[in-house]
Amino acid sequence: MADPAGGRPSVLYVTDLTYRARGRCYPAEDLMLSARLRDGFDLALCHPLDARGSMDRFDGVVVRNTGPVLHYREQYAAFRARAAAHGTRVFNTLTGKADMAGKGYLVDLTARGFPVIPTVGQHADLDRLPVVADYVVKPTYGDVLVQPYLDLVHEVSFYFVGRTFC
Repeated sequence: MADPAGGRPSVLYVTDLTYRARGRCYPAEDLMLSARLRDGFDLALCHPLDARGSMDRFDGVVVRNTGPVLHYREQYAAFRARAAAHGTRVFNTLTGKADMAGKGYLVDLTARGFPVIPTVGQHADLDRLPVVADYVVKPTYGDVLVQPYLDLVHEVSFYFVGRTFC
């Protein structure tokens, strides 16, 4: 917890530094982000398997995103349940929105006309996608998503620390 003498708040940063993502270097991104967070918080990095047992010693928890917890669904579910039961401050929120619940949100954003990679989740909706030579089919928690193939090095990531774009 934060130092009662007025010290800085503490944050547990949960990620898997061995997580591999095609075209991206997650460990380098984690090190850069954690260095920025260290400017304002006492900080500790933690593997997803250790988060549930460690979180009570911190004022808040940052969970990187789905990638690093993807292979630890059971442990992440236990972490989420404990954090919710204890009122632990967690970012990304425990509501399961956006990437923390997979990529299904892209179907909703596409249907509402937002500027995202067009995405559908049902065969009947394929006609909503632009006509292109190739498509990508992504399995997501028992369902599939279909998107036009885009020749990208990797998906674009961005984040804010406080109100500062990094």
